[in-house]
Amino acid sequence: MTERATREVVASVGSAFERAFDTAPEGVWSAPGRVNLIGEHTDYNGGLCLPIALPQRTFAAACRRDDDRLRMVSAQQPGVSEVALGQISPGQPGGWGAYVAGVLWALRREGFDVGGLDLVIDSTVPFGAGLSSSAALECAVAAAVSDLHELGLLDSDLGRARLAAHCVEAENVIAGAPTGGMDQSASLLCDEAAALLLDCRSGATEQVPFDLAGAGHALLVTDTRAEHALNDGQYAARRNACERAAATLGVGTLREIAPADLASSLDLLDSDEERRRVRHVVSEIDRVRLAVDALRAGDLGEVGRLFDASHASLRDDYEVSCDELDVATATARAHGALGARMTGGGFGGSCIAIVPADRVEQVTRAVAAAFDVHGYAPPVSFAVVASAAAHRDV
Repeated sequence: MTERATREVVASVGSAFERAFDTAPEGVWSAPGRVNLIGEHTDYNGGLCLPIALPQRTFAAACRRDDDRLRMVSAQQPGVSEVALGQISPGQPGGWGAYVAGVLWALRREGFDVGGLDLVIDSTVPFGAGLSSSAALECAVAAAVSDLHELGLLDSDLGRARLAAHCVEAENVIAGAPTGGMDQSASLLCDEAAALLLDCRSGATEQVPFDLAGAGHALLVTDTRAEHALNDGQYAARRNACERAAATLGVGTLREIAPADLASSLDLLDSDEERRRVRHVVSEIDRVRLAVDALRAGDLGEVGRLFDASHASLRDDYEVSCDELDVATATARAHGALGARMTGGGFGGSCIAIVPADRVEQVTRAVAAAFDVHGYAPPVSFAVVASAAAHRDV
């Protein structure tokens, strides 16, 4: 988003708050969606991943209440959702409100003195596009709660990491989506013009310079409009397969399997499904290491090759791609992309491609034409840059 566009959304969500609650908010906070450059389905396996924060953000206008009630309004949906903080539990409230209420539940469970809130939410993160609109929502609310209740969790990387962990707990327990921690870490810890190398076993992070524009390229995101859901059982099934395989192999997580030991480890598994899942995870973690090295060396061609290998692994071994994602990535490559891959949990959502800056429009048109030929809904493509983490806007 441009600075002007951000100001307009901040003003809009503030006005919506006044209309909804007949008072001005105490502030507006925002948090970004994310694109994971590489390292998919590695977070819950103790692995490595490499996300960037998007310019697209979710905004939360908020004001404290003098009771223990949470009232929520979304610019994207009609009505007011309300729940007493003591009644928050898995499935209560339902829908998008679970991601909001879950944050307050997780912080209170940790012992933080968190009271009621009035909230109005607006977002420019595409919903259902695999760009982590849910984490952006959680982290925008978490940022507001931290400031309004003087928790101080935005003041350091350590505090932000703790806040990310509480957002993960909210999503896992209250919203019922068994995701890892990459999305929330990206939303709370990413820097501008950098990718976040996240070690999901140790929690260590490192900023890796990521400025494609300076190299004459762009990161093109294509929202395939093939909606996905991470709480429909498919995501959980992959996670369970990885956990079963780790138990069989006698390791805590699949991160403990070195690439050199992959073949011998696969021989110990009886299930072909588990062998394919393990092969993806172990090779994907290695691709993250190689991609970081390539970015530091300025070798975008190698990064593109790793993108392609990642997509093939996600499609064939992890089985989380779909026809729309496969068409989009293949078309982008055919029209000049250095590499392309699906991003996010899969089963729909978005893909990313490294494209020469002068070919962005050509690739965008080619993908749209290919979707038309296949009878798919029109995709939405847009170039993005690595952006800032959650913060207070006003």
